[in-house]
Amino acid sequence: MSLLEVGNLRVSFGEMQAVKGVSFAVEAGETVALVGESGSGKSLTALSTVDLLPDVATVEGSVTFQGREIIGASDKTLREIRGNEISFIFQEPLTSLNPLHTLEKQLGESLALHQGLSGSAARKRIIELLDRVGIVSPQERLNSYPHELSGGQRQRVMIAMALANGPKLLVADEPTTALDVTIQAQILDLLKTLQRDEGMGMLFITHDLTIVRSIADRVCVMKDGVIVETGPTHQVFDDPQHDYTRKLLGAEPSGAPAPIPDDAPELVRTEDLRIWFPVKTGLLKRTTSHVKAVNAATIRLRAGETLGVVGESGSGKTTLALAVMRLISSDGPIVLLGRDIQGLKNRALRPVRADIQMVFQDPFGSLSPRMSVVEIVAEGLGVHGTTAKADRRQLVADMLEEVGIDPAAMDRYPHEFSGGQRQRIAIARAMILRPKVVVLDEPTSALDMTVQVQIVALLRDLQARYGLAYIFISHDLKVVRAMSHRVMVMKRGDVVEEGDVATIFDRPQHPYTRQLMSAALKGHL
Repeated sequence: MSLLEVGNLRVSFGEMQAVKGVSFAVEAGETVALVGESGSGKSLTALSTVDLLPDVATVEGSVTFQGREIIGASDKTLREIRGNEISFIFQEPLTSLNPLHTLEKQLGESLALHQGLSGSAARKRIIELLDRVGIVSPQERLNSYPHELSGGQRQRVMIAMALANGPKLLVADEPTTALDVTIQAQILDLLKTLQRDEGMGMLFITHDLTIVRSIADRVCVMKDGVIVETGPTHQVFDDPQHDYTRKLLGAEPSGAPAPIPDDAPELVRTEDLRIWFPVKTGLLKRTTSHVKAVNAATIRLRAGETLGVVGESGSGKTTLALAVMRLISSDGPIVLLGRDIQGLKNRALRPVRADIQMVFQDPFGSLSPRMSVVEIVAEGLGVHGTTAKADRRQLVADMLEEVGIDPAAMDRYPHEFSGGQRQRIAIARAMILRPKVVVLDEPTSALDMTVQVQIVALLRDLQARYGLAYIFISHDLKVVRAMSHRVMVMKRGDVVEEGDVATIFDRPQHPYTRQLMSAALKGHL
């Protein structure tokens, strides 16, 4: 008898069938990966293992855990299993952890519910768990809140919560997607170690096949609610049988951007740009120290050139980009198109903003849900008054077509589009003002692998066509290599290394850069 057996599972929402007869099993001590793009049914299948789907879902088939049927089980049975024998780790720990409760309170709730632990006994167990997952000085973190931790630390806390009651099955739903490359490697190594030590089965859900290679024993490839291929990991990777599996395995950003013209003018220049945030204390709020977000960053960026900026969370990547755009305060010259914009006030700065635009990481969060696509893309035209109102709709239609969106859909709203389509809309919004410089802050990290390839190709095409300069921020080194001419490596506010893309990737000099490249070569990306 398998630890978990899923048989002919079907999940429907009204007339729409999201999971269509899925069957697989997970043995004790085994890792099975469910792989597929957004909308394939991976997460719905995983949630079915503990009957966590919403009431509007119709679930048919069978899900048994150690011989006990989950579908239709009583609330008492489900309470005994959820968080006790089957535990979950979710993609975004900040939204999964309660922002109003300390780590001790949140971990303590599970221990009290399932083991009856409280007081000093619970505290001792919590410290053991935090130490087990690699939280430094765990006793000093008991009264910390989730926002006071880094992304990697929050994910470690989520793992500690999942392990609190010694589960037999761990379900990990995209647990590393939002993490930096080195943190991804640490979390994956931690999960493998814990699984080996505890003898757990693990169901690992991801859209990234390269992660699967390093962690899974068997793979189930899902598409449109159906498992199209399954088998041992090495077999699926070395000899894929289904066209969709081959498509996923081949979906990796590659190639290089077009060469920079010899006569390309310099568009952006900074000299030892410094961004320090004052720390004010006492009754009079005097500045007693500074958070040194960026210490001294010098940028030279020409037309048609991409500068890739890499480093872990908190290294100063996004802070540097926001300062270049004059969205936060900084010290040092910022020369845009030959003009120092550092001292410009808001009225003088407004027309300059049309020349430098930004595309953000999460297209769903950065697009207003109350505005139609035509309103979103045309908004900049209205702000800058560059076009008569009557002409804006046609300009939006032309821009949408250029980024691969059907102009007939311009009156629809963001929630009616896929993640990749929303990112194309965000790119159209930035590009419609015909900027000279575009800042791209993790523009592909929330996207499926096949969609990443499409967005990289689109950005390179737009750059070649219009001579755009990009500042490209990402923790995905494969994407950075495919997009960039030069790379800047940042760590804790310092630029530790900079050079052309081949030098940085093939012959890194700084120990931190070598650490980043080593994590990528291990297959953790």
